Amino acid sequence: MRSKLHRLTVTEADLNYVGSISLDPNLMEAAGLLEGEKVQIVNVNNGERLETYTIKGERGTGQVCLNGPAARRCQPGDVIIIIAYGMMTLEEAKTFTPTVVFPDTDTNTIL
Repeated sequence: MRSKLHRLTVTEADLNYVGSISLDPNLMEAAGLLEGEKVQIVNVNNGERLETYTIKGERGTGQVCLNGPAARRCQPGDVIIIIAYGMMTLEEAKTFTPTVVFPDTDTNTIL
């Protein structure tokens, strides 16, 4: 695990979008996520796990929108965890400290 956004509330689900998860750039920056980065989504409400990639949403809105097929696995109001993984050597991993962000679950803002 390289970074994690722990317990965000899904604000939107757009089945007709091409794919991905749209996130408020404030959330992405806090966790060190890059646009287009592969992430794992873990849905606390139903146990679903899926992989997708990030795109920048609307800044300052707390936006967490599952797009495309992922919209069938996470609905507005669901609580999710977003995890990004990274590749490193064993020596790097021994001293690496992941970034873990605990946003306000009601507003998806950084505390």
